[in-house]
Parts: sequence; structure tokens; C-alpha cells
Amino acid sequence: MTDYKTFDSAGVTIAYLDTGVADNRPPVLLIHGFASNSATNWVATSWVEALTASGRRVVSIDNRGHGASEKLYALTDYGAPLMAEDARRLLDHLGIEHADVIGYSMGARIAAFLALAHPKLVSKAVFGGLGINMVRGMAGTGPIAHALEVPSIDDVTNPTARTFRAFAEQTKSDLKALAACIRSARAPLSAEMVGLIACPVLVAVGEHDVIGGSAEALAKLIPGARAFVIPGREHMKAVGDVAFKKAVLDFLDATH
Repeated sequence: MTDYKTFDSAGVTIAYLDTGVADNRPPVLLIHGFASNSATNWVATSWVEALTASGRRVVSIDNRGHGASEKLYALTDYGAPLMAEDARRLLDHLGIEHADVIGYSMGARIAAFLALAHPKLVSKAVFGGLGINMVRGMAGTGPIAHALEVPSIDDVTNPTARTFRAFAEQTKSDLKALAACIRSARAPLSAEMVGLIACPVLVAVGEHDVIGGSAEALAKLIPGARAFVIPGREHMKAVGDVAFKKAVLDFLDATH
């Protein structure tokens, strides 16, 4: 399941997976979180297996600076709107006119910008691992960037930042590229903006996820959105949760 293909996204080489057989339902686009990649976020957690087993074509992007995609080091090379355009160009490249989009953490933020900029492209959206903090913004990005830039994880004392450094090392990420990504200007995503998202939305966040914030609070801002609290999970452990998968599969198959 690591048979990556690549394409040119306005001069940036982007890697992706494309698997499963298309049926009469939209393909599913998966957008991973910060410091992760398709293999870690979606393959190892059995998401790709579950979705293809349900009869879906699955496309999973490695965001710029992550995984097998090109590594970039300028602050202007990153930001969710830019990364949403990578996702849009991937769907264009594959000739996909409509997709259900599942994003986790940073990927949920990217998915929100994709749904706002290209509403006809996104049939349904799942915002995983990111609740009300999608509009409040994530505190502590400076310490995380610093944690990625210091010579050793032993130099990191901030517990949250240390978690991200450890995860980045686990995924064998380019630490310099990730630091640029998290230091990049964070495009504002206001409550008013998410209120303009027109497609059906499921917000799913772990019960103990302090990074993502409340699923219910974000869902209240989006017309018709549903909230699902992933029982007993925090941010890192919620991704592969069985209840999370079931809630998403039920949501994707529901008629609206």
C-alpha cells in the first residue's frame, strides 16, 4: 500500500496513493495531519483498508513538506489555503469532479479551506481531530517549531512540543520542513467562514483531545453539521479508533 505516485502541483512535487475501485459513490480523499503522512495516518491505522472494503476508491495525499512529497523550507511555501490547492490539483489531475474529504488535525483545516474555495468539489467533509480550535487557532506553535529545530529531543522540555518532536522522529520527517510549515502564517478561519461551508459535515474529536477542542462547539457553527465525540481518546490515539471509523462510514453512506 506504499505504491506512491507523484504529480506536479504548480511546481511542487506531490506524492499520493490511489487505490480501490470506484463505484457510484464519490471517491474519498484523505488529508493527513501535521508531521504525519499517508502511510502513518491512513494506511497503518486501517483507514484505507476499511474504506476500500466498503467499496470506495481512496486517494490519499502526502501534504507538501511531508511524507514522500517535496520538502520546502520557506514560510511562504506553506499554509492551509496553499495545501488545499494541492489537494484540488490532485483531484483535477485524477479527473475527479466530486469527492468526500476526510481530514485529520491539520488535514481537517486544509479540508475546510478546500470546501470553502471549491464547494462543488467537496461532496461531504469529515473534520477529524479538530473541533472548535479550528477557529480559535492552536496555541503553542512557537514551542513546537523550536522543538523541531533543536539538535536533540533531550533539549525539549515542553510536554506538548516534545510529543510532536517524538512523532516527527517516528515518522522520519524532515524536521526543518516541518518547522517552516508550523511557523508559516496561519490563514484566519473564522466562525463566520466555517458557517459558509455548504456540504454535509461531520466533526469527530477525541473525548480527551485538548489539541482539537470541542467537536460540538465547532459543529454548532456549521449549518447542519453533526458532532461525534470519540470515546476515551486523546489527539494521537483517536486516529485509528474503531468507533471513529464506524461513525465516518455511516456518515458517508447516509443520504441527505
